[in-house]
Amino acid sequence: MTRRLVLALAAAFVAWFAVGTTAADDGDPTKPWHTADGFQNLPGALNRDVAWTVYLRFSMARFGAKDRPVPTPGHVVPEPQALADLAAMAGADSLTWLGHATFLIRLDGVTILTDPFLTDRASPFAFGGPTRYAPPGITLQNLPPIDVIVLSHSHYDSLDIPTLKALANKQDIQAVVPLGLGERFRDIGFGTVHELDWFEAADVDGLAITALPSQHWSRRTLFDQNKTLWMGAAIESTGLRLYFSGDSGYGPNFADLGAQFGPFDFGIIGIGAYAPREMMKATHTTPEEAVALGLDMGVRTIVGMHWGTIALGTEPPFEAPSRFLNAAQAAGLSPENAWILAIGETRRIR
Repeated sequence: MTRRLVLALAAAFVAWFAVGTTAADDGDPTKPWHTADGFQNLPGALNRDVAWTVYLRFSMARFGAKDRPVPTPGHVVPEPQALADLAAMAGADSLTWLGHATFLIRLDGVTILTDPFLTDRASPFAFGGPTRYAPPGITLQNLPPIDVIVLSHSHYDSLDIPTLKALANKQDIQAVVPLGLGERFRDIGFGTVHELDWFEAADVDGLAITALPSQHWSRRTLFDQNKTLWMGAAIESTGLRLYFSGDSGYGPNFADLGAQFGPFDFGIIGIGAYAPREMMKATHTTPEEAVALGLDMGVRTIVGMHWGTIALGTEPPFEAPSRFLNAAQAAGLSPENAWILAIGETRRIR
């Protein structure tokens, strides 16, 4: 069997895996995101149905890629320096980017980890799938004690089971997860799990954490599309409010959400995995849309995430930051209010 045929067959499998099925609406007007089979986005969200040929071209391009991206100089802080910089911030509210959508956040003495993905591969298999081309800012064995995990959805680059299993003192960690994922966290050994529907809140170590709608989807196998919910999160401490978008496309609902739940001092919003646009537009923001989403949510300082770690889209791997910063400037944001961090970089947020 030729290499081209193998790639074509593999691409066809991935295309079939990606298309799946769509859950039906159960007609409940009080919670229109609930369906007979699971969940869906809010009314007004873009439809993610795309022709199978788009998935096929995308899959063949992914399988046919020969070279992994090479991190640009300064993209990753050496881990000893990252650890020293984090230690120097002890006692202060701070934000550390560990790569992709994984942030170490310290608020009011509580240490939060978002979408923990610190292993090499975002895949259900020991081969194939998106592979990390930039190392974590802090490796698993060197993480400080974690108090809270905020998990946005079930995809492998956010819900990374090997990372979760390797975390120390899981019995002492509180996990905040969307509907349908609580049992998985309890099975792994987390002591307290807050399983939230959109607009529900939990008091977690003195922080108020509210699950907010994002525009995305969920699946881990061929048979569980949209069976579990996806979400963003509002995290509120004493005098500081932070928004974590999770994976999301852009749509008309964010202005209403911002009016209801904003403003926020900081917003961590995805800026990568936006190409091919016809495939990604419903579920991932472009850098420009990330700025618009942040402004809709009433965010004062927007922090870019979901880029520079694994190749999920077909855009140039280091294109997103310049587009994001240009869009922020065009929208009237000062450089102090549009952040692109290096992996492993820590910045004070209060």
